[in-house]
Amino acid sequence: MELYLTLGIIAIGIFLFVKEFFSIDTTSLLIMAMFIVSGVLSPEEGFSGFIHPATLTLGCMFVISAAIFKSGIIDGLSNKIIKLAKIHYIVALIVFTFVTGLFSAFVNDTAVVAIMIPMALLVCKETGISPSKLLIPISFAACFGGACTLIGTGTNILISSYAQKSGLPEFGMFELTPVALILAAIGFFYMFVIAPFLLPKREKDNDTTLIKQAEKYMAEIILTDSCPDINKKLIETKLVVDYKIQLLTVIRGTTRIRDCSSEFVLEKNDILNVVISPENLINLKDTKGYSIQGDKLRENEAEEIDISPTESTKDIPDNQRKIYEVLIPIGSSLSSKSLKELRFRDVYRSSVLAIRQRNEMIMQNISELKLKEGDMLLIYSSEKDIARLTAQHAVFMLSNYEKQKVNYKKAIPALLIAIGVIGAASLNITSILMSAMIGCLLLITTSILKPQEAYEAINWKVIFMIAGVLSMGNALESSGGSTLISGYIFDVMGDLDKRITVGLVFLITFLSTNIISGKATAGLMTPIVISLASALQISERPLLIAVMLACALTFMTPIANPTNTMVYAPGKYKFNDYLKVGTPLNIIIWIAATFLIPLFFPF
Repeated sequence: MELYLTLGIIAIGIFLFVKEFFSIDTTSLLIMAMFIVSGVLSPEEGFSGFIHPATLTLGCMFVISAAIFKSGIIDGLSNKIIKLAKIHYIVALIVFTFVTGLFSAFVNDTAVVAIMIPMALLVCKETGISPSKLLIPISFAACFGGACTLIGTGTNILISSYAQKSGLPEFGMFELTPVALILAAIGFFYMFVIAPFLLPKREKDNDTTLIKQAEKYMAEIILTDSCPDINKKLIETKLVVDYKIQLLTVIRGTTRIRDCSSEFVLEKNDILNVVISPENLINLKDTKGYSIQGDKLRENEAEEIDISPTESTKDIPDNQRKIYEVLIPIGSSLSSKSLKELRFRDVYRSSVLAIRQRNEMIMQNISELKLKEGDMLLIYSSEKDIARLTAQHAVFMLSNYEKQKVNYKKAIPALLIAIGVIGAASLNITSILMSAMIGCLLLITTSILKPQEAYEAINWKVIFMIAGVLSMGNALESSGGSTLISGYIFDVMGDLDKRITVGLVFLITFLSTNIISGKATAGLMTPIVISLASALQISERPLLIAVMLACALTFMTPIANPTNTMVYAPGKYKFNDYLKVGTPLNIIIWIAATFLIPLFFPF
């Protein structure tokens, strides 16, 4: 009965992962809760994922990565990267992919890509290169870089820690590096020679950019004597309820009011600068009590209102507002919530003008829309308020890229500590968990990071997701599910060549990763391949390496890995673009890995 419950809960979990009814961390915790409530796992076993070495190590690595990025080390290279990238498209492709791959081997890949995207967009803007020709290769390069070391991806850490808890030797820091480097060389050759012909070319012309489209939705409305919204709170007005406006600023007499919460009360003769759909604007023109002043605002008029306050306006430069293009990063607190739930305007003193969700542009009824990681937002905000959003890692900037200055007093110690963490683990002086934990403590005690900054650096969604995912592996193991599945696989292909077994494990893993995420796949596959290796009476190493590499090197869908999700909207990609570019690459890597893994990791 316990086995059937386990398999049933895992089936429900896979369904929820695929359908995305909930965020991936919520789904992982739901699976964990179902295992505990059903009695498959005791509460201690269910919650053990939170103190698992993989979870703790990954949390520490988030902190170490944050210290490196905060010091501005990567930003310090931005001038050279941008200067080289402007020479030619192929040079830009080589520079961005190599730099991304190099840093992704040692620090958080999503953070590396977060820095590279605005740099790449700046180069594209100044050279005429289509962003769609650069961003997918940057994402793929991060995957190849992350596969090269134990700390390069969370799945590598998860699989290594799970294997260690199962009584197997821990993986070395650079144990994967030889085979991963060869696969990376194959992948980079593909990206430089073949991918440019497969990548789409989507130019951003003057009429179709996100900002230009949003500006068409700006209008100026005057409330006349007969307006039904006079003396009403903004949230109760017909303008909001019926015409779905977003209020940017109000000019009342000689005063411009910029911070208008949902409780703000409108008065007669107020001039409202708003965002409104063309359809609702047409309907509003025929409604008594509203006067449309000059129809839609042009770009220069919007800027003039923003930077030319009246004499009685007391705004300071920090409150000057303009339009910012931002992206919701992986682990953002905005993800899986609507603007209404977030009380975005009241809390962040900013207005969202438009959302690009994957390749779809949305400008109407956006307050009810659930935001997703990878969404692009167009925000009307002050420099001070947008800085607060970015400091909280809720968004990162795509427009107005400015490099961070290198703080050498923090950069050099942070880099030395990171090298010490990697060196201690690679020389087997201590485990990666111990070295990473000591590294975090050194970063805080030396004031390179404040304790609060360390807490904020941790992607808690990933931590909770891994804790939940580990419960699947525990349940499979304790219920005998992993033995049953591996036994079935042994009956089907026990007499096959062991390289074919490696190839099939790699194939199943990367196909699953394209659908349900790498960490969930790793949590399911690791106990199965350990049991399979035992049944086949071979070393577990080649099969675990196959799972590690297949989880990291998956390219066929925008949800295959977090970096693919991040470049989706900025590159204006379609789902088929990933299939077109990623499928041949995945097949090539699969075939190459099938032959390479047994050479470096004998059975």
